Amino acid sequence: MNNGNNYKRRRKDTFPGDEDTCSTDHEPKKKDLNGIITSLLLLEEQEKRDHEEQNEASNEEKSIMESNHKRKTRTMLEFYTNLQDYYSEIDETDRRKRKKSRAMAASVAAAAAVSQTENQSPNQQSKQSGSSQQRRLWVKDRSKAWWDECNRPDYPDDEFKKAFRMSKSTFELICEELNSVIAKEDTTLRNAIPVKQRVAVCIWRLATGEPLRLVSKRFGLGISTCHKLVLEVCSAIRSVLMPKYLHWPDEDSLRETKEEFEGISGIPNVVGSMHTTHIPIIAPKISVAAYFNKRQTERNQKTSYSITVQGVVDTRGVFTDVCIGWPGSMSDDQVLEKSALYQRANGGLLKGVWVVGSSGYPLMDWVLVPYTQQHLTWTQHAFNEKIGEIQKVAKEAFGRLKGRWCCLQRRTEVKLQDLPVVLGACCVLHNICEMRDEGIDPDLKFELEDDDTVPEVALKSVSSMKARDAIAHNLLHHGLAGTAFL
Repeated sequence: MNNGNNYKRRRKDTFPGDEDTCSTDHEPKKKDLNGIITSLLLLEEQEKRDHEEQNEASNEEKSIMESNHKRKTRTMLEFYTNLQDYYSEIDETDRRKRKKSRAMAASVAAAAAVSQTENQSPNQQSKQSGSSQQRRLWVKDRSKAWWDECNRPDYPDDEFKKAFRMSKSTFELICEELNSVIAKEDTTLRNAIPVKQRVAVCIWRLATGEPLRLVSKRFGLGISTCHKLVLEVCSAIRSVLMPKYLHWPDEDSLRETKEEFEGISGIPNVVGSMHTTHIPIIAPKISVAAYFNKRQTERNQKTSYSITVQGVVDTRGVFTDVCIGWPGSMSDDQVLEKSALYQRANGGLLKGVWVVGSSGYPLMDWVLVPYTQQHLTWTQHAFNEKIGEIQKVAKEAFGRLKGRWCCLQRRTEVKLQDLPVVLGACCVLHNICEMRDEGIDPDLKFELEDDDTVPEVALKSVSSMKARDAIAHNLLHHGLAGTAFL
């Protein structure tokens, strides 16, 4: 018991000392914490004051900059206004001086004329009054010696054909056809340009592709006049001669064309050979990506832009249908779908006949194309060989078109909106030359570089696939196919 009481007393004696020790240890810690909090509060208030001072300074700087900018702008406007007024005064002064000098010159001329009239006899005065009515506009004197030489009746026909890609008789035929449309009358100010010279300027420009400044020197005309003549004559050719020389054939002509193509290839009911070529152009200002020609760019290692010309020809290489002007980025099958021929075919115009195209076109009820899959059979090889002979007709026709009219081989100065008219005129002139058996110089032959594109949908008609298989079977088993595929 005593031991227990002693233990309790020791515990009571110990705890009060311990409490004093703990209290003395915590008091410094509390003081330090209060000091830290106070310092943080002071720092935060100082940062707020600094931030407010910075905002006030930035606002003042901003207002100063705005006021300076407004002052500079106002000063600049005043300067340009004063400068414009100064130049306006100078222009007005010059105008008054010119007017005064003209008036003085007119008065001097009138006085001289009066004095001269007083010294002349009555007959001379009457002649002078008659000639004064024949006032003429001043025109720069340019040499026309080259054209005058070509226009001589005794000028050699072969030289004329070498220059204008056609004989004199064909040239005169075109002039007669266009005379009523492009002929102009003489005026009191100047003489009209003759019809032959108008047509010659246009044909020479199309045939050679020469820059207008050289055409101007050759024909003794102004550059703008030559440009205007080219567009006027091309427009007349398209409106007057195209309906006569470039149109879809009638039934009798179609029957003859079928027989001729069947004689070439053994394939029946073929009424035309179709091909699409590209004409290089200068980069247009709008829709540049649409006219970008990826295949020519990769081939030539130079950025190329073009428009398309789709044409159908008969066995002579005469165009029976053309579609001109679609952008060069479009594939052959896309151009075909945009053409008037496609619309007429959907209307039943080409029912029961074939137009032969390359592998860039889809197989349709009226479009016959070669087999394109791998591992062809002998029958399919034979068919491709024969259909290639028909395709060759169109490619050679386009080669002669670009060979005759060299303006189609390079980028021209003609605006994009005027180019379809020029290309249409080239196709019409090509037909006239082909119909009149105007041969082409071998040196002018042009090798086409058109690549066959891959159509989005290669087969658009199951019945046409069966019809093609039947034609291929008949070619091989009736001895009409060649042996080039062996």
